[in-house]
Amino acid sequence: MIPVNEPLLDGNEKKYLDECIDTGWISSEGPFVREFEARFAARVGRRHGIAVCNGTAALEAAVAALRIGPGDEVIMPAFTIISCAGAVVRAGAVPVLVDSDPATWNMDVCRIEERITPRTRAIMVVHIYGLPVDMDPVLKLAEKHGLKVIEDAAEAHGLTYHDRHCGSFGDLSTFSFYPNKHVTTGEGGMIVTDDDMLAERCRSLRNLCFQNKKRFVHEELGFNFRMTNLQAALGLAQLERLDQFVEVKRRMGQRYTELFAGTKGVQLPMQSTEYADNIYWVYGLVLGDDVAFDADEAMQRLGERKIGTRPFFWPMHEQPVFRRMGLFAGESYPVAERLARRGFYVPSGLALTDAQMDEVAAALVEILP
Repeated sequence: MIPVNEPLLDGNEKKYLDECIDTGWISSEGPFVREFEARFAARVGRRHGIAVCNGTAALEAAVAALRIGPGDEVIMPAFTIISCAGAVVRAGAVPVLVDSDPATWNMDVCRIEERITPRTRAIMVVHIYGLPVDMDPVLKLAEKHGLKVIEDAAEAHGLTYHDRHCGSFGDLSTFSFYPNKHVTTGEGGMIVTDDDMLAERCRSLRNLCFQNKKRFVHEELGFNFRMTNLQAALGLAQLERLDQFVEVKRRMGQRYTELFAGTKGVQLPMQSTEYADNIYWVYGLVLGDDVAFDADEAMQRLGERKIGTRPFFWPMHEQPVFRRMGLFAGESYPVAERLARRGFYVPSGLALTDAQMDEVAAALVEILP
């Protein structure tokens, strides 16, 4: 089986982990946490980095730090991971959805303003699968309407928009370090910001809102979202090689595009837009309407040929858990629905070889009519 993802861990990962074990610093108090925070924030051009235990926790802390709560609305893409809407719903607020652009698969920024109401507090943008959201229109809308911007850059390590790093645009921006990301800590996440007060609030929220003088006297409920020194050591070693990893991913994306050139019945990812070049976090495919089967059938057929795949996100308005809550009743987002049913991605991990990519391409040609 060719796995859908396999990380590269052949840099300083073992050396730094050995240092953690040798010194006994394995908890969140260890020095690698602070160093990873500082270096990661500097990499994306932010003043503050706040390491947390995963990307979902980063979103939850960001929403809480902005004091978004009951009666508030947050605009976000219909096509994204459930963590985005979940963070808003858990805060007692309401996610308001925007359909996708069929070419980039990101939220259609032309549809945002029509979703703004007097209850809107923030816009949550999510950079999807290797291309960024068109940020300039979003930032103009946020300024015009006095809204905060939460930027989910979980999939955007090393990605730039008009040569500016993704993760540098939000009032609060978040990252994930899950094993399929360009920088992994196994499980882990990061919040970055330039706002001193928001940074301090995020640090407090991730650490149960302990107080300096009276540690176990709490004025507010926080979370235990801390990152361990072990995770940070792994992340620091990965961060040292981010430029190399982005180069590898772009080469892989170009090779897949060449291998799939001329293949009928499938939409390939855009190589670039006027504002960004794709970093191919994953290599996604969308079946054409003339293909008689859907993504589930395609993935099954590829699985029979020992090719690992992963489905695209399922839209927020079609999530059973949200429907039972009474959210999104009667709403439809046709592009997101089509992406979910006809989209999937093929093996895209950093350890993938050219020979394996050739196998994937041959298998895809076999299953298509």
